[in-house]
Amino acid sequence: MEFTNPALVVQPGDAAGALLENGAFELLADGGAVSASRLTLDTGADGAPPHHHKLSHEVFYVLDGAVLFRLGDTLTTVGKGGLVVIPPGLPHAFGAAEGTVADMVVVLSPGIERFGYFEQLAAISRGETEFASLVPEQDRYDVHLENIPDWRSGPNQ
Repeated sequence: MEFTNPALVVQPGDAAGALLENGAFELLADGGAVSASRLTLDTGADGAPPHHHKLSHEVFYVLDGAVLFRLGDTLTTVGKGGLVVIPPGLPHAFGAAEGTVADMVVVLSPGIERFGYFEQLAAISRGETEFASLVPEQDRYDVHLENIPDWRSGPNQ
């Protein structure tokens, strides 16, 4: 039997990476059926800024530590072994919970090539470019920014 679409295999150390000011990012797969990455955030560090996706579901699997999520107006902390599935359209943000380093796998489906977005986020985290540089890229990366200045605070806090 002949297959026209071979399996994707990413061996340890083969993933493209980007250093963040407070963590590290490895891109495991970019585009196609899924985009997948591994993200490590230092204690209390934020992940992506508040945003939503119009096209993609986003799945987080916590490998170690704990992650604080804002899902719409709800704050929830998910520990090692926990899973979060975010549907298209739901505003969300995430970061390492206070007092813990967070290590997670993040999968978006369908996949959209986003490595340029993550490189831009890394440069912003290191102070090399301005946050405003992401605004014109929202449709390209299906990352639509939300105005939630202090996302770690609940709506009534």
